[in-house]
Amino acid sequence: MDEGAQQILEYLTEVEVAAEDILSDKQQIVDLDLRRNKNREALSALRNHSPNDNVKVCFGNMFIKFPQESTRSMILKDQDQLDKEISELRKQLKAKVNRLNDLQGKPELRGYNLSPLSSDEVKAINSLLKK
Repeated sequence: MDEGAQQILEYLTEVEVAAEDILSDKQQIVDLDLRRNKNREALSALRNHSPNDNVKVCFGNMFIKFPQESTRSMILKDQDQLDKEISELRKQLKAKVNRLNDLQGKPELRGYNLSPLSSDEVKAINSLLKK
């Protein structure tokens, strides 16, 4: 293969790898979000039980009876971990999309790196608007 064809092949391979990386991250976000939704369903189901009840929890391919409160705390810890993983993946996804756009010669997405206001910032803005 001549030099030009080799460079084109390397460029296309690099773009394809970057795109596959983005797609796999998006799929991982979807999978984690499904798990988070199942945890929400479990938490709402636990609200129907009295705090002293034992509930059956599925671990792998077996069910184990656990106290309702410890089951609730395990699910809440899992929810926190899932939220952290999803937000981290979303942060990484922004950088990966920008890299792909650079590789393809497209301009950087405008407004894509925005982040929401913190509660302190919202309070400060509200206090300024009330004056």
